Amino acid sequence: MAHANAGLIGPNAIIRVAETLRERLGDDAAHDIFARAKLEARLSVPPESMVPETEVGALQTALFEGLAGEDAKRISFEAGLRTGDYLLARRIPKFAQFVLKRLPPRMAARTLLSAIGKHAWTFAGSGTFEAKADYPVLVSIANCPLCRGRHADEPQCDFYAGTFQRLFETLVSRNTTVREIECEAAGGSACIFEIEWPKNAAQKAEHAPAAHRQRELT
Repeated sequence: MAHANAGLIGPNAIIRVAETLRERLGDDAAHDIFARAKLEARLSVPPESMVPETEVGALQTALFEGLAGEDAKRISFEAGLRTGDYLLARRIPKFAQFVLKRLPPRMAARTLLSAIGKHAWTFAGSGTFEAKADYPVLVSIANCPLCRGRHADEPQCDFYAGTFQRLFETLVSRNTTVREIECEAAGGSACIFEIEWPKNAAQKAEHAPAAHRQRELT
């Protein structure tokens, strides 16, 4: 059954891109990208509630068309990291985080994926979210709103990759790596993310505070 808000996505997908563009490339670059997406009003007045998935898709398209490929990927990925930071600070209860950090990684991953799945409508819009809590973890978004209707030679959904990266490296294993191994924009059947960590990371002693691993623009 489709969620009542299918087709809408949380405002972080707009707000964090604007924030990252301004900090990394400056106000003029941010305005150019938002103007390309016909979203200048969102830049002036950030959204406070769910936004149409078409706006999120248009912004990602403008980002990848308006910047060199690697710059676009870095901005999108960092916006995803910042979204993960927001969720950890404002949306995921502290007690739940406390428990997850002390579970073995595979058990923590299963628990986290279950929670993500229940709220998938907030980021996947009308797309279809699926997850397999095997090792490595596989997360799939079919009919993905981030890259819908686009054609590219490489994966384009770095915003999702960054969000998953921050959540899993904080709550499952700080040595987590996330890769988009298929992307609909590049001809894949769905946008599929592979999430893994060292298989010998069985204990949560590894959860000493780690520096955020954000991609820096060069």
